[in-house]
Amino acid sequence: MSSKMRAVLIKGGAGTADDLYVGEYDKPVPKQGEVLVKVRASGVNRLDVGQRTRGAVPLPHINKDILGVEFSGIVEGVGEGVTNYKVGDEVLSLAPGASYAEYITVRSSLVMPKPPTLSFVEAGSIPEVWFTAFQAVVLIGGIQKGQSVLIHGGASGVGVAANQLARFLGAKYVFTTAGDDEKVKFLLSIKEGPTHAINYKTQDFAEVIDQVTNGEGVDIVVDLVGKNYFDRNIKLLKVDGRLVLIAMMSGAVLSEFNCAPILYKRIRIEGSTLRTRSPQYQDDLARRFVKEILPYFSTQNGEEPRLKTYTYKTYPLEKAGEAHKDMEANKNFGKLVLVVD
Repeated sequence: MSSKMRAVLIKGGAGTADDLYVGEYDKPVPKQGEVLVKVRASGVNRLDVGQRTRGAVPLPHINKDILGVEFSGIVEGVGEGVTNYKVGDEVLSLAPGASYAEYITVRSSLVMPKPPTLSFVEAGSIPEVWFTAFQAVVLIGGIQKGQSVLIHGGASGVGVAANQLARFLGAKYVFTTAGDDEKVKFLLSIKEGPTHAINYKTQDFAEVIDQVTNGEGVDIVVDLVGKNYFDRNIKLLKVDGRLVLIAMMSGAVLSEFNCAPILYKRIRIEGSTLRTRSPQYQDDLARRFVKEILPYFSTQNGEEPRLKTYTYKTYPLEKAGEAHKDMEANKNFGKLVLVVD
């Protein structure tokens, strides 16, 4: 058996989408507590684009050469002490990098069993965005039945997941923003999708929400935009509201801001990342996700699943650069996925 594999690498360690190429790399060997997985599909995330442009991530557990933080595949080997998975099992998992490849090793405590009704492409698009959404809406946002939520970037992978989670968990109103009417139409077609989708280029989302809620606003805002939306997010939050920041695509520095509403409305603002969390935190999150959320991706009693992952487009490994270009152009609604033959 060959000790080498194909993987998507970056010329010079950092660069543009055109600097991504498929090259030869050492096939990983599972250590104690790890499984070796033959990757079948790997989700593409904005996090990958950031790593590609900035170069090596200064974290000891992150693969500095190969991108990719989520995947699905088939277990091909197990390390010492692994008892929860065996060769041939179909799985999906978050990854500390390196899923843009034919093979990957990951600790077995982070791996999840693939629901049999999901394809590898569907399964490979779940872990990163759904974990991030679950963390934002549930663990930090603390959503309760009957509350209202605003989710920005609704057509992104995280946005699609967060919209469904909020609706699934009993939110009264789920507002979301998107950049064109086609994305708005897509979001409103989702079974457990938002109650209201707003084209932020033609409407002021704050005005729409004020009108729908009679000025009451929302309990939770999940935001990946940052600076450009900060004032309006704070304005829309109710007393004891929560603003969860998961990215800052419009920038992080506020030139002027009135802090008074944070004080008198007792607003809690919390930033969140997933990649820098401890292995124990990620493992606990995976176990909770398997118990509370993953079963609802499966067809039950002949009925459509309550929750779905939506794939915008798939690409072979050799077209990883094209996938990155599509993401940078904000073309997608739903997930971009690399398929590994």
